Amino acid sequence: MQFVSHSVEETQELARRMAQQVQPGDVILLVGDLGAGKTHFTQGVAAGLGAPDVPTSPTFNLVCEYHGGRLPLYHFDLYRLEDASQLDDIDYWGITEGDGVSLVEWGDKFPEASDDACLTLRFSVLPDGARAIEPVPHTRRGEALVGDMSSESDA
Repeated sequence: MQFVSHSVEETQELARRMAQQVQPGDVILLVGDLGAGKTHFTQGVAAGLGAPDVPTSPTFNLVCEYHGGRLPLYHFDLYRLEDASQLDDIDYWGITEGDGVSLVEWGDKFPEASDDACLTLRFSVLPDGARAIEPVPHTRRGEALVGDMSSESDA
């Protein structure tokens, strides 16, 4: 299965649909090249949760927290980490096992970071500039989230 998005708004709408069903402790890995749509997807999740702030790319922050919505949103960026031991330094497991939903950009960089993930979303840019989003569920919870994403017409 693959979702194709032809605009930022379509990517965000796809994420808003999924956000309606996320639960505390859900960890979703966002994988793809720079500019593929990972942060736009995160913005859609934040909107779907009712967070008052709009996430930006966390490139120079390892984790950004967004509170005030239905659930806290934790937006990780592992790009700048050099070693998996640094996950302890940012309390990765304490946060991902906590009270909110975690979206992890570059989540495939360290296998240790993906152990608790229920879903990986692989983002790529198509030749026409559209974005392909391929969901790879790891658990039944991830399968349910993919079903929620596709509950309306594809983005």
